[in-house]
Amino acid sequence: MKRISIYFSLFFVLALLLNSCSKSSDGPGTTPEPEPPATTLKFPAKEMRGAWIATVWELDWPGVRGEAAQKQKYIQILDRLRALKFNAVFFQVKGMGDAFYNSPYEPWSAALSGTRGVDPGYDVMNFLIEETHARGMEFHAWMNPYRISTRASATAAYPALHPSVNASWVIDYPTIRIYNPALPEVRQRLNDIVKDFITKYNVDGIHFDDYFYPSGETHPDDADYQKYGAGYSNKADFRRGNVDKAIEGVFNTVKTTKPQMVFSVSPGANKDNNYNGLFADVAKWTSSGWVDILIPQLYQEIGNSFNPFERNLATWSQFRGKAGLVIGHGFYKFGAADGGAAFQNTAELVKQFDLARKNQYVRGSVMYSSRDILANRIGITDKLAELYAKDVLMPFFGRAVAPPPVTPTNVKLTGNELTWSTTGDVKSAVYYFASLTAEGELLAFTKETKLSVSKSGYYVVTTVNADHVESQESTPLQK
Repeated sequence: MKRISIYFSLFFVLALLLNSCSKSSDGPGTTPEPEPPATTLKFPAKEMRGAWIATVWELDWPGVRGEAAQKQKYIQILDRLRALKFNAVFFQVKGMGDAFYNSPYEPWSAALSGTRGVDPGYDVMNFLIEETHARGMEFHAWMNPYRISTRASATAAYPALHPSVNASWVIDYPTIRIYNPALPEVRQRLNDIVKDFITKYNVDGIHFDDYFYPSGETHPDDADYQKYGAGYSNKADFRRGNVDKAIEGVFNTVKTTKPQMVFSVSPGANKDNNYNGLFADVAKWTSSGWVDILIPQLYQEIGNSFNPFERNLATWSQFRGKAGLVIGHGFYKFGAADGGAAFQNTAELVKQFDLARKNQYVRGSVMYSSRDILANRIGITDKLAELYAKDVLMPFFGRAVAPPPVTPTNVKLTGNELTWSTTGDVKSAVYYFASLTAEGELLAFTKETKLSVSKSGYYVVTTVNADHVESQESTPLQK
């Protein structure tokens, strides 16, 4: 028995070592929060809760003309999202080689005035960002890196190029015109556009969608491959290498210009389709640390014959690399006539959330898109309100730039008033626990240093800096 005990002990120690090595080599699902709080309390999970706001073809916004009407519509969207406890928007600022701000590189979007290149007469972007931040929500600027314009058929005309665009930088396909991903000048232009934008505006992130090389097209890049393809064994690798350089370049532009910002990408659901059809080696980007947040568009239902939600969730969990994993949901399908049978019932969303929230690597969700949230077909938004019933904090995704937050001091409970003191530029999170073993609830996330409380139980306070790094909690106070 003694020898068996010794062998067992050795086996146990070896198992612990192997488990430790396995976790280290696998890497975290997201960059670890610096010096995470050590506690025995059960804090509610942090989640990104985002919504895409599409401006291409005016799908979500503006859809109306005039400053007053456009502002009113955006406020309506924001107020609804905030009431539902969303904490981020992904607003499309560059969808067709155009801009929703005064850009030296691309023309004003036609969606604003009705005519491409015409100034709408007000600072659109400053308004959008200020209104979003005023509601405690993040503003992520969604850009399509390559698309310049589309047309109905191969015989129709494309809109005129911006005067700063060299015609040799452009590829015309039958129904889409794009910047040529193979050209160093195009990559430089993309970096210039990003740098100009984030220098001008106080946004929380830059976001790319899933449009890279147009899928299903014949690419006229023989000359490009001859000129730039040294070191690649085939054109497919060459194309992937071109997109790799663009992604790495934008990430470095973001990191060096405004390191407190994050860079996110939302690939299509199927990893292989991205790799082979769009020439987007997403797994390389995440493993290389070029993407802070990965938001795969898992728009198919659970059990789909070709592209099931659960399989794609497992795949992106495996290939998340160093990025935080957030799930994109096809909210637009619920109650839509062409959405499919599974999306005619709110239970599908509940099951998707259940799978995602049980996955240890998932850090939140983003809904496509905002107009469908407002539409509330088949009561799907009411169901989302149940899934988002309680407020949560935003996770830490990017780089620790701000000073570390300090645990609140002078925490006192006097009657029904909880007060505390903070240090530095931080906000405070106030949690309630029915008991010391129950999961807590976020009561407030505030710049204030006092809060009225009424329920019997325990209260703790933390501070959170601009990077979403949270301090250790104060000592629980019982009421």
